[in-house]
Amino acid sequence: MKLWGGRFTKEENSTVHSFNESLSFDHRFWKQDIRGSKAHVTMLASSGIITDAEKESIINALDSIYDDIESGKLEFTNGAEDIHSFVEAELIDRIGDTGKKLHTGRSRNDQVALDMRLYVRDEIDCVKDLLTDLLKTIYDLMEKHTDTYMPGFTHLQKAQPVTLAHHLGAYFEMFKRDRSRLVDTRCRMNLCPLGAGALAGTTYPLDRKLTASLLDFDGPTLNSMDSVSDRDFSLEFLSDLSICMMHLSRFSEEIIMWNSNEYRFIEIDDAYSTGSSIMPQKKNPDIAELVRGKTGRVYGSLIALLTTMKGLPLAYNKDMQEDKEGVFDAIDTVKQCLSLFTDMIATMTVNKDNMAESAKNGFTNATDAADWLVNHGVPFRDAHGIIGRLVLLCIDRDCSLDDLPLEEYKKISPVFTEDIYEAIKMKTCVDKRNTIGAPGHVAMEQVLKAYKEALTQMQP
Repeated sequence: MKLWGGRFTKEENSTVHSFNESLSFDHRFWKQDIRGSKAHVTMLASSGIITDAEKESIINALDSIYDDIESGKLEFTNGAEDIHSFVEAELIDRIGDTGKKLHTGRSRNDQVALDMRLYVRDEIDCVKDLLTDLLKTIYDLMEKHTDTYMPGFTHLQKAQPVTLAHHLGAYFEMFKRDRSRLVDTRCRMNLCPLGAGALAGTTYPLDRKLTASLLDFDGPTLNSMDSVSDRDFSLEFLSDLSICMMHLSRFSEEIIMWNSNEYRFIEIDDAYSTGSSIMPQKKNPDIAELVRGKTGRVYGSLIALLTTMKGLPLAYNKDMQEDKEGVFDAIDTVKQCLSLFTDMIATMTVNKDNMAESAKNGFTNATDAADWLVNHGVPFRDAHGIIGRLVLLCIDRDCSLDDLPLEEYKKISPVFTEDIYEAIKMKTCVDKRNTIGAPGHVAMEQVLKAYKEALTQMQP
């Protein structure tokens, strides 16, 4: 069944139908379509546009369609143009002319805008939950590794000692922001477009506030043209997902490096690794690599929709049908990546000794050695030069600052005493840094407390 055709004298070309149809992909929001239709007919009855008996007949039939689709009894195979015409055709088949009243005061333009908002809103809630699971996993790892020392990096060069808890905390912040962005997007999009009609509203006395309330929106949209032509909410959602994937990709890059033979900071569990078809020794971090690779795919969906929307005049244009597949693919990709990534880091083994040894042998305590000199009266710029010369000596002797004999220290500066070694221990270097946000034990305790409170507030 088509929802149009009275002014046409011939059938639609079969190739045109295939090019034009969207049921093959928009069937995935059948639940939202039925929910929106039930709210619409409830409002129609409340406004006296249809009778209560007609409302009950339509809602009962919609419920039966819902049950049949969910059970698999009813399949999306009737040649309908889209999910809206599929449901309406099925409704008319079941209850006859009464079903034809479903579309009173409604256009497919405001109907699809509603369905897409309902679908995106539901998926935002799902992604938020997955991010909460990831944040819980990161928090659990942080609690276990407040004393796991490792090198912090800048320019991929070892810089200063931190802890694994502190390093992971950077990702906690990133994913916390990702979740917050989704909350903001959901709040901003939570207005109901149904009742906007094709673009200019309708002459029927619709109660748009009631419809919005029935669908858990904060209220109706306030401009009918914007209501049917707005896809900002999809763009904003895709932007949120793209930023989230960027964070997952950065984390994946570090997991890949840490898992390599050169680093050996962690070992990915066998269940989240793969092997080589020719090299029996290989254990590849394919999950992390795929997460990194799929990031570009999500970016592509965002850029594609931005490009589609950039030249469209008001109000609705068929181009906007292109909003769905990219959003659907991005949602599927992000949900799968979040789920697998969370499980992967929850099961990885942390090699604490290798991390600590890497920090020690990378001169990450050089700044602390310079600070020790400053605290003993040496101007910082002079201290910087002295430690630089000591580092050069250690490189020549293939040793760390911790292992260099005191007499060598004294040859370069007589200020040095035995307590320099205590000052440059990894634990000392880290625990002296206790301003909020730093890796010191006291600071980390405050941060973990704040993160625990944040996770509590994320509970449904």
